[in-house]
Amino acid sequence: MTNDEKKELISKIKEKIEQAQAEIVHLEDATKPIAPENSLGRVSRMDAINNKGVAEAALRSSQKKLNKLKLALTMIEEPGFGQCKICKKKIATARLMFMPESTRCIKCADRR
Repeated sequence: MTNDEKKELISKIKEKIEQAQAEIVHLEDATKPIAPENSLGRVSRMDAINNKGVAEAALRSSQKKLNKLKLALTMIEEPGFGQCKICKKKIATARLMFMPESTRCIKCADRR
């Protein structure tokens, strides 16, 4: 990976971190408890509870992605960065630009 590609990747990671943080703030709001005093019908309350569950799953996923992005940002200067953890081959730069948190090449990621 060239220095220019590395700089572009760092910029992309920082952008994705900001996006993930904004998404987490939004999802945290969506996962607040549903107060019983809200005047919702029985079906509407069930929908609200279901939506809250979906938002909680999305929140966990976003937090996990944020942690991986932060790790990628700290590891980018390490010698093994951009190397597949399974086959030890170079991860394509285009894949890293799209998913900077990737630790596997496309072939190894498909196998799992």
